[in-house]
Amino acid sequence: MIQAVVAFVVGVLIFQFQAELPALLWIVLLPFILLALRLSWLRLPLYVCLGFLWALINAHWLLGNPLDPLIEGKDAYVEGVIVSLPEQRGRRMRFQFEVEKLQYQDEQHLSPGKIQLSWYRNAPLLRVGERWKLQVRLRRPHGFMNPGGFDYEGRLFREGIHATGYVRESSENLKRADSGSKYFLQSLRQTLRDRVHHVVTDPAIAGIIVALVIGDRSGLSREQWDLFARTGTNHLVAISGLHVGIVAGLVFFFFRWMWSRSSRLCIWLTAPQAAAVSAMLVALLYAALAGFAVPTQRALIMLAVVMGGILLRRQQRASHVLSLALLLVVLIDYQTVMSAGFWLSFSAVGIILYGLSGYISSEGLWRKWGRVQWVVAVGLAPLLLAWGMQVSLFAPLVNMIAVPLFSLFVVPMALLSSLMLLVSDGVAGLMLWPLVWVLEIATNLLEMVAAHSYAVWEQGGISAWAWLPAMVGVLLLLAPAGLPGRWLGAIFLLPLFLIRPQSPVTGELWFTLLDVGQGLSAVIQTQRHTLVFDTGARFSDDFDAGSAVVAPFLHQMGVSQIDRLILSNADNDHAGGAPRLIEEVAVHEILSGEPDELSWGDVQQCTNQEAWEWDGVTFRFLYPAQKNQNQGNNASCVLLIENAAGRILLTADIEKEVESWLLKNVPEQLAVDIIQVPHHGSKSSSTADFVTATSPDYALVSAGYRNRYRFPRPEIMQRWKAVNAVLLNTAEQGAIRFRLHPIEGIVEPESYRIDAKRYWHRGKK
Repeated sequence: MIQAVVAFVVGVLIFQFQAELPALLWIVLLPFILLALRLSWLRLPLYVCLGFLWALINAHWLLGNPLDPLIEGKDAYVEGVIVSLPEQRGRRMRFQFEVEKLQYQDEQHLSPGKIQLSWYRNAPLLRVGERWKLQVRLRRPHGFMNPGGFDYEGRLFREGIHATGYVRESSENLKRADSGSKYFLQSLRQTLRDRVHHVVTDPAIAGIIVALVIGDRSGLSREQWDLFARTGTNHLVAISGLHVGIVAGLVFFFFRWMWSRSSRLCIWLTAPQAAAVSAMLVALLYAALAGFAVPTQRALIMLAVVMGGILLRRQQRASHVLSLALLLVVLIDYQTVMSAGFWLSFSAVGIILYGLSGYISSEGLWRKWGRVQWVVAVGLAPLLLAWGMQVSLFAPLVNMIAVPLFSLFVVPMALLSSLMLLVSDGVAGLMLWPLVWVLEIATNLLEMVAAHSYAVWEQGGISAWAWLPAMVGVLLLLAPAGLPGRWLGAIFLLPLFLIRPQSPVTGELWFTLLDVGQGLSAVIQTQRHTLVFDTGARFSDDFDAGSAVVAPFLHQMGVSQIDRLILSNADNDHAGGAPRLIEEVAVHEILSGEPDELSWGDVQQCTNQEAWEWDGVTFRFLYPAQKNQNQGNNASCVLLIENAAGRILLTADIEKEVESWLLKNVPEQLAVDIIQVPHHGSKSSSTADFVTATSPDYALVSAGYRNRYRFPRPEIMQRWKAVNAVLLNTAEQGAIRFRLHPIEGIVEPESYRIDAKRYWHRGKK
């Protein structure tokens, strides 16, 4: 059974790495595969095929209603129902909307199903379940595509969202009806959220309570998530499998004790069976309160397998329980194999079962509990690193106290007091007071732990082949007591620390133009140095390109320090991501064309008097001049990078005036192989003379997908084509990477959107 389940999951996983969606015609093989299962020697590969076909069928069903490309960016009318709890962030209200009717230019179009909308101005108080008619502008799912970055399109696909957009200001935005009984549960969740925020005056503490009660994490700030990640307690601040299991366990043991007090009840139904039914009902209610989020679904399935064994009076091996739960989870939601939570939750259970086997039961309670924390910390560390996450070094000690505190006091009190809000705010307030007090103390203690410089371990750029010995090492370290040579596991872990990622050779240059939407960010790597040119924009208090794109890319490449950070100008789309990037990655020196406009850090002025050499690669500012008085776009630093293979020119946002200045003062420096097209391809730049003088082989545009400025302009792109330049746009290519080798020359560029494409990344035009 275990081998069959693993083979099935492998088949699902193989499907998830397909760049294109295979034809549905492949399901004609299903009857032949089922018949061939009689051949025992073929069963494992056939189970792999079954997993692949199961994922194929589900994928075709989920991708069935794409948004018509003709409607993208145009005013359209949708009518439907709000199906998620609206999230208020500053001036923006965001919610999911189930489209029942879609009208464009007085014609009805096929509904895309569930979409995600933002309402930026004058948004009314929205409630889940309300039916609205809205004027919107929609676009197909699109996100940044960068090495080490978050796959936003994948997240939308997993949530079944087929389009995103925003609500236009219009007198035709009308509410059709209030919430119906169909959305009673969701309406109850929103009511609880609102009342908790009304009674608990501290929004940070209220956000934690709401996350624990209904699984809504929108009230948790970025700083809070950073705190929980650094202390290894992020699994405690949302409804997770742990919380569902603990609540069910408390109900099980309490109800079994109560039921066993009555001999009549025990004759009708045994106490363990009655307790199992009660535990499942309570777990089901708790999961419903959480909106049946994916982690709670996994917990319910695992719990159902265990309680089902009790109801049927069957002894079950732990490994069989785990494998059956694994199979059911993947059957219900095949996409879950691409989530970190799936692997971490099942691995945690498996590691505990493996790591605690063979130890005597006479150990004290705290010693047993401490061993559990050690086993989980060591066993999950390689997985966390593989997913690009932080490993909290204090997590075992912190969780020894935090897990019992949350499971035995915080979660039960949060549930009881929140439900009491439906009856009386006064009584609920009295119940919430000790809970708030405990959470405030716990948060303060966590802040003290997180402030330690060695609180977390981050390891970027790990070689792919280092993971196999790492897994062997973990299995050895956690092997049952009595197995000789367990200490050898530490040796197998050494490749994680000692194998460094590949870096450029002397004289070689790696250039990456990152996909940061409507903005700019480029990374230049030499053998021992790293330069970052711009950081992209800050989009909101919780999201910016510096921490969401640039820092993960550097982490993926094994870069721990930026030798020079150049912020070409002070505009948000070039420098907005810098503050958060500086918090996450050490920066040795910062230069800018507008240092006085940047109010943080020691920022120096870039001038055309400065040039330097790193590892056989030369860098030279061509602009601005030392006494330049320009501001904004025309204050931008212009950087020329050169090695034996070729030249790269980074122009930021310069316009016609600066292009003319460059043609007059440094014409001999302008002939290049690769150029970043000035000002995202606007009509204010790329004059015919400048284009002719540079005549690059590659012209790169950093622009946002369907941006409001409609950059790059077609007539500007035509100018670059006229000099036979290959045009590449981050909105279409994702991150664009070049390798300029001193002997091999300029190696063919890589497009991350093409190289990392999955079947849910549908083509964009």
